[in-house]
Amino acid sequence: MYRPKSRVSFCVAACALLLVASSPVSAQSDLAKEINSLPWVVFPSVGNIGTVARINLTDDLRFLDDVNTRRFLELNGNPPRNNNFTLAPRALSWFAVFSFDRSGYVRDDERLDPDGLLKSLKEQNAASIEERRRLKLPILRLEGWAVSPHYDTETRRLEWGTRLLGDRGDVVVNYTIRILGRSGVMSAVLVSDPHDLDIDVKQFKTALRGFDFVQGERYTEFRQGDRVAQYGLAALIVGGAAAAAAKSGALKGLVKIIGIVVIGGLAAIGGFFAKLFRRS
Repeated sequence: MYRPKSRVSFCVAACALLLVASSPVSAQSDLAKEINSLPWVVFPSVGNIGTVARINLTDDLRFLDDVNTRRFLELNGNPPRNNNFTLAPRALSWFAVFSFDRSGYVRDDERLDPDGLLKSLKEQNAASIEERRRLKLPILRLEGWAVSPHYDTETRRLEWGTRLLGDRGDVVVNYTIRILGRSGVMSAVLVSDPHDLDIDVKQFKTALRGFDFVQGERYTEFRQGDRVAQYGLAALIVGGAAAAAAKSGALKGLVKIIGIVVIGGLAAIGGFFAKLFRRS
């Protein structure tokens, strides 16, 4: 049962992710200097993603814990958010934000329908435009898949990418990976310049070879009696538990907010960040 409190926190999260678009931009060199001065975790240390997972680092990769990711997001023009972790190459040509949703074990036997999912996302997108205008957020129109949704049964990863078009003709791509665990789902959102997406996705997937849930949290360690999520793979793409609640009528009007988060996500940060650290 979802209570109104859930809606409030969902709205706050939506605004937190997208306010960066209207934030003033400081000097590039000063911002880069401040970001680089954060206490990044580097090789041979390991990046601990809360208490549920870890990622091995290489000479080229670095990691920020929860506290310093709050500051990292602030420097990108966002209010601080808890329980987020950052992975990035030293050149900061891309970065990824990890967060864990302890929603329960998600069954992975659902067959995905990319056309149907895209239709649902476009409906959310259309419903959220009015809400974006009201919140004075940039309008983003969903054009289609940059990467069609697909699930890998070996890695337990659900992946997809959406292609978005801004009012000024700028293209933004959100590339999302959901990694299934025993007690919930790890979200890893890649923020990249659309022109470099293929290169950055390849690098990010290489980095994910070093990712693993801690013992007891792996998907294969599921035991009878564990909490099971009341939704499957498709819902993870179109908004998870919140989308299921909105569809059932449990939270009327939530579809507008879902559209803002699912369609927008970290896209605003991506456009902002790419301008600061664009490859030469």
